[in-house]
Amino acid sequence: MAVAARVRHFVSIADLSSGELVALLDRGAAMKAGTAGRDAPLRGMALAQIFEKPSLRTRLSFDVAMAELGGHSSYLSPQEVGLGRRESVADVARVASRLVDLVVLRTYAHETIEEFARYASVPVINGLSDLSHPCQGLADIFTIRERKGLDGTITAYVGDGNNVLHSLMLCVAKTGATLRIATPEGYGPQERFLTLARAVEKETGARIELTDDPVAAVTGADVVYTDVWTSMGQEQEYERRRRAFQGYQVNAKLVAHAKPDAIVMHDMPAHRGEEITDEVLDGPRSVVLDQAENKMHMLKAVLCWLVGGTASPRPPLR
Repeated sequence: MAVAARVRHFVSIADLSSGELVALLDRGAAMKAGTAGRDAPLRGMALAQIFEKPSLRTRLSFDVAMAELGGHSSYLSPQEVGLGRRESVADVARVASRLVDLVVLRTYAHETIEEFARYASVPVINGLSDLSHPCQGLADIFTIRERKGLDGTITAYVGDGNNVLHSLMLCVAKTGATLRIATPEGYGPQERFLTLARAVEKETGARIELTDDPVAAVTGADVVYTDVWTSMGQEQEYERRRRAFQGYQVNAKLVAHAKPDAIVMHDMPAHRGEEITDEVLDGPRSVVLDQAENKMHMLKAVLCWLVGGTASPRPPLR
């Protein structure tokens, strides 16, 4: 039975109220402007990054965020930890809780993060799972607010109903904007995330719309967003997915249906020539580098929120 102390975790955007999400966005903006975080609020604190999947943006963002906030980050590879294989998830959680102040997990199964959080006595952050990518969702909604605002803004998501979409959908719902989702039949977002978004939609006035027509989704949109058709761990489905997503490529012809000043987003890495063309990804409408940078600012906000910005002593390892 889990015996961990009651601590705040960040496993899904659903863990945030609408007010907390807006407060995090404001704090991220202050971090980016350089008006917060200068006093090294995480001085003396340690973060463990336990990853089953490779990462560029998420890992580097946490490394830089911790360093700039005065703390330290340690990376643990799959070979070193072997969650659930070399050592049980519960044992890793309990040991890590004695040595660090926060833990980031990047896993295949979302259940691994949920189990880890049950046994951890320090805050646990979801750095990506098969169902949810809340850190990316924060970077995405921050970028949309920064470049387009949120009042009346229409974001069109074209592609796979995956973990990135689940988090983006909840962020849009909680901030009262509009999201049009275009996916092939059988590849839409999971029902439980739709249910969560619909519940918030009623409170905030947001609109979540589903279609199988990319043109209908993109027409008049302020933001056009796509992600890979085949995520890590789905490689065996590549050919089936490639066939299913024909017609869902974000290219110049599709983007032409959006507003003239629309921006294009992609969380990266991209499969160039599949879900998006080089012309669009590298073109003047693309804000993918803004997204990448903004993740670091939002992670600073999350780290400070979870620990309250003050160092706390860790119990000795027995």
